Amino acid sequence: MPPELTEATYVADYKIKLKFADGMEGVVDLRSQLWGDVFAPLEDMELFRAFTLNKELHTLCWPTGADLAPEFLYAEATATVGAV
Repeated sequence: MPPELTEATYVADYKIKLKFADGMEGVVDLRSQLWGDVFAPLEDMELFRAFTLNKELHTLCWPTGADLAPEFLYAEATATVGAV
């Protein structure tokens, strides 16, 4: 079963604090992910901050149609737990 993202809060720059249903949380820095046709437009900070939490897909989505797999977000968020 994929991880369930339950909360997402903008922190600063390209960083978002994520909380998951299993209690895990962490901050992800998505700057390095903003390349290619789908994600490059999110380099615009106003557009980047316009993310929403899609509660059906349990992931972040942007008005441009971009989204990230919840498994990827979970791996990134939990990898930074000790570094936050």
